Parts: sequence; structure tokens; C-alpha cells
Amino acid sequence: MHRILVSESLAEEGLAILRGGAVVDSREGLTRDELVAAIVDCQGLIVRSGTRVDRELIEAAPQLQVIGRAGAGVDNIDIDAASERGIIVLNAAGGNTVSAAELTVALLLSLSRHLPEANASLKSGAWNRSDFVGAELRGKTAGIVGLGLVGAAVARRLQAMEMRTIAFDPFVSEERARSVGVELVELSDLLATSDVITLHSSASPDAPPLLGPNEFEQMKRGALLVNTARGRLIDEAALSSALDSDRLGGAALDVFAVEPAHENPLVGHPRVLATPHLGASTQEAQERVAVDIARETLKVLRGQPSQAAVNAPLIDPESLEAVGPYLSVAEMCGRLATQLASGQWRDIVIRYRGEIANHDVTPLKASVVAGLLAPISDEHVNLVNINNVIAHRGWRILERKTPDAEPYTSSITVELRTSSGETSLMGTLEHGRPAVVEINGFYVHIRSPLTRPGEAPDHLHLLVLRNEDRPGRIGEVGMALGRL
Repeated sequence: MHRILVSESLAEEGLAILRGGAVVDSREGLTRDELVAAIVDCQGLIVRSGTRVDRELIEAAPQLQVIGRAGAGVDNIDIDAASERGIIVLNAAGGNTVSAAELTVALLLSLSRHLPEANASLKSGAWNRSDFVGAELRGKTAGIVGLGLVGAAVARRLQAMEMRTIAFDPFVSEERARSVGVELVELSDLLATSDVITLHSSASPDAPPLLGPNEFEQMKRGALLVNTARGRLIDEAALSSALDSDRLGGAALDVFAVEPAHENPLVGHPRVLATPHLGASTQEAQERVAVDIARETLKVLRGQPSQAAVNAPLIDPESLEAVGPYLSVAEMCGRLATQLASGQWRDIVIRYRGEIANHDVTPLKASVVAGLLAPISDEHVNLVNINNVIAHRGWRILERKTPDAEPYTSSITVELRTSSGETSLMGTLEHGRPAVVEINGFYVHIRSPLTRPGEAPDHLHLLVLRNEDRPGRIGEVGMALGRL
């Protein structure tokens, strides 16, 4: 059974799911040396933002297949190092969408109405209503940087408050923006016209801050800034200067360039409302994130594709649903082809017939390659490293699609061409189980007990013989096997 290390807190709902499909080692507060020692024999690792999953840690885990981030950001994970090893990196991007969006709106309202200061003043014994005159948000323009899940959720909430919403996001189509009632603009236009700016985009470790001295100079005087995304999006020194010079009316920060932000001067700035990275800190978000990452982690360990992978080709849900049941078929055909073929490998032809031919078959290709390698190598193959595996071995893979698969709904044929000839196998599904129905042009019926790709078929022994069709041959073979 697979072993999964959970190095930070995870809601019990997620742990329960993991325990249903793997051995779970849940340990918080590990030192670096303890973490390196604990991960040696693990196939899965689940972290939050506090565990640094760098190249050194990844190289210390020879069996690691999947890294799950219980949250959206993967800044603490060396994705390149993971990809080189064929390790799939997952995140739970949608689990905290509502919580992050609601926090953004809460911070904005608190900032515009001076609620933290008013609360502190009243608790100190004062009653100074005139000191905390705020501003309405209705009719104002909100500039949203990053129109992903959180950005779109924020837009809908601000529209309910009768705000005009514009956005900067070069990776979102006009159609998508219109669907959430947002006008796409250039960053310079957003900065110049927005009364409120909220940040919801990612931040590359090597990229300069999105908002620096020049950007703050372009902002509308007195504008409010809310950042619940990434601390590195902002040049913090430039922000401090913009606040001191009255260029900005105030800033609400839930994230910082360096966390914990104990020594960050912005935390104590009179015009800054600071919170300790609370974007996902709701009971509902914690449960959703834990459940999502647990389910996706187990899917990967079972050899199934995941929509949560951040370093694998994105397969649309419709294609996943269509081709998913055939992953075991593809792997079984690959395994048998390797064992039946002889000679120097030359070309590999994969033929997809029927309904599956109408979809993205990338996962099926990966399963065929995994099956081809299984009898001869312990190399792990998945959507992340499949092209590297193929290139490293110098294989040439040809793929063909045909809409007709009669008499089957769909089928997969693997043809392995070698210096000694060609070996071909056709497989399909029968009552949910993979079955080989043709070998080298001969009709057969070999039904596998396997239902999930990646299962080791140690309990499945199959003898395939080729001989001339003469009376008595089958009896002779049966007698010989009986003597064994």
C-alpha cells in the first residue's frame, strides 16, 4: 500500500480519505533532518505553505510520485525538480476561493470605513465619531488584478455593492471577462482610474514586483489597495512611500514578501490594515482544501489523471471522463506487447478507435508507455515526464485515430515494430474491466481482473503460445501444463 507523509496540519476530513487508500504518516513540526528521513519511503507528500519542498528534499525521496499542496500557492515547491523526476505536483486551487474573496471584501470595507481604528478607539474609552468618517463604495471603480477564480468571485461581490469592475489579466479572454461582468483593460489604465485595487494574481520568484514606484505614481490619489494574493506582488518600500506621501489612502495586506512578518514596518504603519495570511483560514475552506487534495493525491497514486496537477498537461474534464476508464486497457496492452515482442525496437503505433478518438488521448498514451516499460524497468511514467522518457529511449510513437470501433464502443491497439517483425494487441472494456480481444490479428478473449491502471498484476499469469492449427495441440499443451 502507498505511503503518504502529511507534514503540516490537515483537516480530519482529508486525513480520513487518505487513510482509506494509503498508509498515512501525519507529523507536524518536523525538523529539516526529520523531514528528510521521514520521506525516504513515501510515494506521496502533502504540505501547506510552511514546508519547503526543494530539490534536496525531492532527491531524498526516491519513491515519491506526487506532492500535494493543501492550498493554492505552490511557491514553496520546486516544480522544475519535481517535473524532472516525473513527480506530479497538485494544488487545491478552488478550495479557498470563497474564503479568500470574502476576506478581500471584508478588508476593503474595514479599510474604507476605518473599522479597526474605530474599534480600538472605542475600547480605549473614547467616543470620537468624527475621527472615523469613511467613504461609500457604491459607484466607485474597482480594479481587479488577476481574474482567476478568486478575482472573479471578488468581482461578483463588488458588483453586488454596485461598484464598477474592471480587470487586468493578459491570460483571460474577453468572453470570460464579459461572463463575469468585468471589462478588461491595460494595467496602466486600471491604475489610473481605479478607486480600489485588489490583487489576485500569482508571482514568479524571479519576476520583479508588479507594483513598484512607477506603478504607485500612476495610481489615482487616495486609492485603496488590498492584497490577499502574494506578498511579492508589491514593492513594500515603494508602498510605504506611497502611503507616507498621501498617494494612497490606505492598504490592507494579508500577505507579505517574507512571512511571518514580525519585523515588517508596514505592519505597524498607521494606514495599513494587516492580517496574518488569513485567506484560507475558515473552517469551510480548510475542509474543502483537505478533501480536494486528499482525493486528487489518491487518484494520482492509482495512476489516474488529475485536474489539479500544476505541472502536467491540462486535460479537459469531458476527455478525462471519456478516456479514464480505458487507462487500464492501454497499460495492459503495453505490458503484453513488451513481453510478446522480440528484436530491436523501432516504432510504436497506438491506434484509438471509437468514442475515445474524439477526445484528448494524452493520458492513454502515457498509460501505454507505462505498460511498455513495466516489464523491463522500474521507471515511473506519467503525464509530466512522458516526453522525456520517450526521448531518452529514442522511441518513435505514431498515433492514429479512427471514429469506427465496431463491434466495440472504443478500442486501443498497440503495435510494437521491431527488427524481428510486428506485435499487435487490441484491447477494450468489457463490463468495466480491461480485455485483450486481438493478438497479431487473431481473435482472443483475455479479460483482466485489474480495474485500475498502475496495479501490479503479480497475481495474473498469462501464457500466450503461437502454433500451427493442428488437432491435438491444445490437449498436448494442457497435459504439459498439468505436469507442472
